[in-house]
Amino acid sequence: MSERPTDNMKIATARNDGPRNDLSLKPATASRGEGPMRTAWRRFRRSPMALLGLWLVGIMIAAALIGPWVTPYAYDEPIKHSATDAPSWRHPLGLDQNGRDVMTRAFYGARVSLQVALAATVVAVALGIFAGAMAGYFGRWTDELFMRAADAFSAFPGILLAVAITAAFRTRSLMVVFIALGLVGWSGLARIVRSQVLTLREEEFVQAARALGVGRMRILFRHILPNCLAPVIVTSTLLMAGNILGEAGLSFLGIGVEPPYPSWGVMLAEARSWFPLYWWMSAFPGVAIALTVLGFNLLGDGLRDALDPKG
Repeated sequence: MSERPTDNMKIATARNDGPRNDLSLKPATASRGEGPMRTAWRRFRRSPMALLGLWLVGIMIAAALIGPWVTPYAYDEPIKHSATDAPSWRHPLGLDQNGRDVMTRAFYGARVSLQVALAATVVAVALGIFAGAMAGYFGRWTDELFMRAADAFSAFPGILLAVAITAAFRTRSLMVVFIALGLVGWSGLARIVRSQVLTLREEEFVQAARALGVGRMRILFRHILPNCLAPVIVTSTLLMAGNILGEAGLSFLGIGVEPPYPSWGVMLAEARSWFPLYWWMSAFPGVAIALTVLGFNLLGDGLRDALDPKG
C-alpha cells in the first residue's frame, strides 16, 4: 500500500518535469553554430545595393572573358574605311571614326580594365600589407620609416603621382600602368593594416604565442595578419574601382595604354573630337566606366557591412 503513492508521485513528477526538460533541450537542438563566412554571406545578400554591385562586377567580368570570343569583328581592323555609323542591329554600339566596331572595342576595353584592376590592386595590397605589418608590429624606427614613406606618397594627388611615375618610363605598356597605380594606392592600405596590427599585437592569443617561444615573424604572418583580412578585402575592392578610373585617366591623357589596343580611356580620348555629333563613340565607354566603378564601390560597401563583426 505504501509503494503505490510513491509510484504515483514518481509518475506525476516525471510528467511535470517532462515539459521543462523538453524546453531545456530546444535551444541546444534548434541553434547550430554558423560559420563566419555564412554569417557574412547572410548579411551581404540582405543588401539590395550590395547584390546590385555584385551583378555589375559579374557582368563586367563576363564581358571581359567572353565578349571578345562572341563578337565576329577584330578590335583594330576597320569594317568600313572612314565610316562612322550610328548604332544598328548589325552594330549595336555603332562604328567609330575609323570604321571599327565600338562594341568589340568595348569588350576588349573591359579586359584591359579587369587586368589593371587586378594587377595594380595586387601591387598595392602587397606593399600596403608589408609596410603596415612591419610598422605596426615592430614600431620605433621601422614605424617611422614606413609611415613617413606613406605620408610622402599621400602628399601628392593620386592622378598627378601616377602621371609622374608613368612619365618616368620611356615605354608605354600595361606593366607601367600596373606599377604606377600600385604605387599610388598602397599608402592608405598600409595605415589600415598598421592600426589593426597595433590592436591585435596586445591580444591574449599573441601573448600566449610569445610565451610559448613562437618567433616574431611567425606570430605576425600566422596569427596577426589573418585577423586583418576583413578590412583588407574591403579596401582592395575599393582600390579596384580607383584603379579602373586611374587607368582610364592615364589612357585619356595619352600616357596609358598605347593605341590601337582598345581601352575605355583611349576610346574616350579618340571620341572627344567627334562629340556630340557622333555621341555613341563616347557615351558607351563612359557608361561602361561609370557602371563598373559603381559596381565595385557598391560591392565594397556591401562587404564592409557584411564583414563588420558589430553588425
